[in-house]
Amino acid sequence: MKIKIAQFGLGPIGIETLKLAATKSWVEIVGGVDIDPQKIGKSLSEITGIPGLENKMVYASFDELAKHEKPEVVLHTSVSRMKTALPQLEPIVKAGVSVVSSCEELLFPQLKQPELAKQLDDLCKKHGARVLGTGVNPGFVMDTLAVCLTGVCRSVEKIEVDRVVNASLRRGPLQKKIGSGLQPDEFRQLFREEKMGHVGLVESLALIAHALNWKIGKINETCEPMIAKKFIQTEYIEVKESLCCGIHHRAEATDGTKSIVLDLKMYLEAEDPRDAVRITGDPSINAVLHGGVHGDRATVAALVNSAPNILRAPAGLLLMTDIPVPRVG
Repeated sequence: MKIKIAQFGLGPIGIETLKLAATKSWVEIVGGVDIDPQKIGKSLSEITGIPGLENKMVYASFDELAKHEKPEVVLHTSVSRMKTALPQLEPIVKAGVSVVSSCEELLFPQLKQPELAKQLDDLCKKHGARVLGTGVNPGFVMDTLAVCLTGVCRSVEKIEVDRVVNASLRRGPLQKKIGSGLQPDEFRQLFREEKMGHVGLVESLALIAHALNWKIGKINETCEPMIAKKFIQTEYIEVKESLCCGIHHRAEATDGTKSIVLDLKMYLEAEDPRDAVRITGDPSINAVLHGGVHGDRATVAALVNSAPNILRAPAGLLLMTDIPVPRVG
């Protein structure tokens, strides 16, 4: 039985998500949503190059799409903040349609937006829909993976996760999002205004604590620019020496006896990219993924592979720790 899927957001990640979904035998793509006037009214084949979607169109809103198609799951790849995502999600949920979203704050919206999270959860339960926030980071390497590894521990005292990303290999928008080419003080100001940097690190920490039932105190978060030591040129951007070429983002919290530390370095020409999880416990675990998990490609996979899982879950606002272990679909 095929799952009818629509794509909300047809930027680079949304298009790649559709391309992967089109390769799955269990997926039927029924349409797309985007606010770009240049895309509205065109076929998904024209937008993505995927054959066989000549009669599947791009609409200006979910409500417009729903007049013509009846998706079961919407893959949502448009925004990072819960406040911005909620107005987009509400019409979908009210139609009884479930959502898998790359919205970073949606990984654990109870942290910053508890009232909005409850509102969305109540709406899902009322209309029989499910909403899940996922991706590679947040969504897997710095949260779900760490939680899974504790499953073979008798006890855990500390969890440390390090992620080093060579941003030179990532898409242009991400290279700009991490402040490449900015003056260091300019980046710091934009980060304080939530206009620059990585979103979701504190949500990852909160998800780990929630899953392990650790009553942590305040989350201490810092984000400093990585400074270019030489001129750097990528396919998308040029960065002069002494300007920002990425970020060093850190979050940590403790309950007095147990602690969680997440450390993310994402910068141009980063050396030794990797994902590492260190668990101090019985037994202790030191797991390293050399080269790291590719953010863009893995995020697309996380979204598509989660679609079957959420349809098997009860209605509500779901966490990655609420559904079965992620697997390829």
